[in-house]
Amino acid sequence: MAMWNPWRGCHKCSEGCLYCYIHKGDAKRGINTAEIVKTKDFTKPMEKKKNGEYKMKSGIVYLCFSTDFLIKEADCWRGDCWQMIRQRQDCTFLFLTKRIERFMDCIPDDWGNGYENVVVCCTIENQKNADDRLGIFKELPIKHKCITAQPLIEAVSLEKHLDGIELVVVGGESDRNARPLEYAWVLDIREQCIQKKVNFEFRQCGTHFIKDGKNYTIQTKDLMRQAKLANIDYHVNE
Repeated sequence: MAMWNPWRGCHKCSEGCLYCYIHKGDAKRGINTAEIVKTKDFTKPMEKKKNGEYKMKSGIVYLCFSTDFLIKEADCWRGDCWQMIRQRQDCTFLFLTKRIERFMDCIPDDWGNGYENVVVCCTIENQKNADDRLGIFKELPIKHKCITAQPLIEAVSLEKHLDGIELVVVGGESDRNARPLEYAWVLDIREQCIQKKVNFEFRQCGTHFIKDGKNYTIQTKDLMRQAKLANIDYHVNE
């Protein structure tokens, strides 16, 4: 898999952004996260080796994981990105967004019912944002839809929003002041996905994790490993 960040910088826009790792990392490096700028990797999908092969290999490409692909400040650049995405049919471009309400204003003229090689993940963290964002998401012309509930900060009912969804990813918050993740919330979403036959993945625990009434503090380096050890991922065709 590859990473493509054609621009960087973002603005906190919801409860899930409170302890955003992008903002924390920028603060340590003295970078102004509020400044949205193009990166040196803007044309990365088109760059080639001397033998004419693309430098960026075929397969999954994580797009804009240090910003939001639908952020308004990038409106003047996004058209060029869509053109590169269109040309690289050997790649599947996956992006997360908290700005799903902007989607129809950000797609190319030939979008139609969606590009086959684009996966859109709508991120939610609580019930209010689940209902608001996913209510919009379900009506959008997108061929491959996922939901990312990370950081999950309360119990959430997703069942009415799961039609047409290919995957739900759940994870906790990473920060010493992080809001706790209760394992019961994770298992409840998993059960909702099983009932609707939607793929489910538990991506990471929270720094503060509650299981069977016990509070645990987990180091950042172990968050994903501990989630994997839970062995609760559900895949429809397995």
